[in-house]
Amino acid sequence: MTEPLKRILLVEDDPDVQTIASMALIDIGEFDLTVCSSGREALDRIGHIQPQLVLLDVMMPDMDGPTTLEALRRLPLTPQPPVVFMTAKVQPQEQRRYLDLGAVDVIAKPFDPVTLADQLHAVWARRLNGVA
Repeated sequence: MTEPLKRILLVEDDPDVQTIASMALIDIGEFDLTVCSSGREALDRIGHIQPQLVLLDVMMPDMDGPTTLEALRRLPLTPQPPVVFMTAKVQPQEQRRYLDLGAVDVIAKPFDPVTLADQLHAVWARRLNGVA
């Protein structure tokens, strides 16, 4: 896993958040970004997308982020992409729960579009260095 972070899958049901995150990650971060509007869509498409990292909303209708993460981990993906949750629920006990579920980080909503790409680069660097 020494390659630079380039391919990100954003799983987010809110069109406004999709737009802001897309601008932040494509225009500022220069990532190759794929956006899915639901956990089910992400599960259907992830094998073709082969993202290096998944940015996953916690609260979505039908299939929430934790359920989506659990289903992603059952897929035969090699390597399994790290998952970063995005949520407005950022109390310490909630963050611990998300990390215990297997997320590598949690980004608070509303996020700063100017620093979002840097946050994801930092997550990737920590993984490369064996910290996360």
